[in-house]
Amino acid sequence: MKKGFSLLFLGLLLIIGLTACGAKSQEDVKKALNKQMEEMTGYKANATLTLQTGNEPQNYNIDIWRNKPDFYRVHLKSDNKDQSQMILRNDEGVFVITPALNKSFKFQSDWPENTSQAYLYESLVRDILDDKDAKFTATDSQYIFETKTNYQNNKTLPTQEITINKKDLTPAMVKVLDQDRQPLVQVEFAGFEFNPKFDANAFDLEKNKTGAEMDTPTMAQPTNAKLMVLYPENTPEMELIEEKKVTTESGERIVLTYAGEKSFTLYEEVASVLPASTPILVDGEPIDLGFTIGTLTENAVSWSYDGVDFYLASEDLSQAEMAEIARSVQGQAIK
Repeated sequence: MKKGFSLLFLGLLLIIGLTACGAKSQEDVKKALNKQMEEMTGYKANATLTLQTGNEPQNYNIDIWRNKPDFYRVHLKSDNKDQSQMILRNDEGVFVITPALNKSFKFQSDWPENTSQAYLYESLVRDILDDKDAKFTATDSQYIFETKTNYQNNKTLPTQEITINKKDLTPAMVKVLDQDRQPLVQVEFAGFEFNPKFDANAFDLEKNKTGAEMDTPTMAQPTNAKLMVLYPENTPEMELIEEKKVTTESGERIVLTYAGEKSFTLYEEVASVLPASTPILVDGEPIDLGFTIGTLTENAVSWSYDGVDFYLASEDLSQAEMAEIARSVQGQAIK
């Protein structure tokens, strides 16, 4: 009887010990993520990006390549439009390629450093490690962190929920939440591979331009194309005071002037397709507007979307305020 009790007691201790070993703490997971990030040489991933910021969800497919120390290739493709863009970073700089318009822009930029990026693994891990107040839960197969975001020009998305697979520490899902805790941006990873082998020219500009153009053919040069005017939905303390059409050498330009607490002007015109050319050097930073990648300077933000060029300029608005207004011009003709 005594022997049987001893065996039962030892068995209980063993079960308790195994249970304790299997349950990792938040700090254990953070250390494992940090180690994974330090030891990896790069990764390839594909994901679906869903934006809930318009009247209807917008879906995009994203292919992401990363090769240490600082080579990146992010290819963004729309589900239902011939909308495709690529962000490329190599030894020559940071490039944004828009194949449908045969345009590429070159930035002297440290992108993607110092700002959250919901589709980049190292950005997600950095946000987890940097937030001392991050919330942590675990399921049978996943770790879930809720952290602060670090968007330099988007203060309306303060929180994100990052889901990591227990088995291999790959990302599964990211939800970026607004101030009402509604998910406005969601990234769902369909595949993720650590330490892949890249070809020697995998991040070469010309090779990627050619590949992107084959994937999304260049638009025909528009002739007398009718421009549908698009209005920003987010104009706090400002109202449209003037709308006019201006005739230019290339066609029509719409000029929208807003005034109030602050003021800005929004220019819209049918995008021109450039002949084959070298990248245009830009004195600014690439900015993720969700539905497209634009260019942010001190007093303006510009972007192309669905065959239209947009240019928003203001002496009054901060860069973050300009970016917020730009994000609200999303293909809906709302006045």
